[in-house]
Amino acid sequence: MKKLKNEKELLKKAIAEGVKYGEKRGVVEFEATDSASEKILYIYRLLVHDKVIQPLPEDQVSQKTIQHKLAIWASKLK
Repeated sequence: MKKLKNEKELLKKAIAEGVKYGEKRGVVEFEATDSASEKILYIYRLLVHDKVIQPLPEDQVSQKTIQHKLAIWASKLK
């Protein structure tokens, strides 16, 4: 897994866009007290469920790999 140049910024963008996506669909309402790791995991599962992104093999699912996957997704957004 090659680290992206600006992965932290892309992850922030992915969280923001993922929250908008989930709330627009009406499936989730995030609270201010929700941790970033909870949001990241939920957004990942939602995007996989909606077939927006390819799922990771279950043995490779970790916080770090999910963050990387969401950063890649965010880099492809307009």
